[in-house]
Amino acid sequence: MSRLQQLESMLDPDRPDAFLLFAIAKEHEKLEDDATALTYYEQLRATDEQYVGLYYHLGKLHERQGNDTDALAAYDKGIEVARAAGDRHAEGELAMARMELED
Repeated sequence: MSRLQQLESMLDPDRPDAFLLFAIAKEHEKLEDDATALTYYEQLRATDEQYVGLYYHLGKLHERQGNDTDALAAYDKGIEVARAAGDRHAEGELAMARMELED
């Protein structure tokens, strides 16, 4: 059984776990299946909008797809969420990603 299959088997669709959704999205990215990864990231955002780790990876995925507007929106929301959580490291990473995209 692959890592992706293991993660998917642990996911309860009635009570989705934020970490599992994130891990499944990352596995789909490794498989270069960005469309499915995006679906899981969006499900994660709907499940737990305060999951700080979501926004950097969601922004990078949008960048790879050429969706700079969506990437900037993800970084902006992530900065807001990180700031509210007091996560200065994540806030800095998101701000840097945003700045690099704008250059």
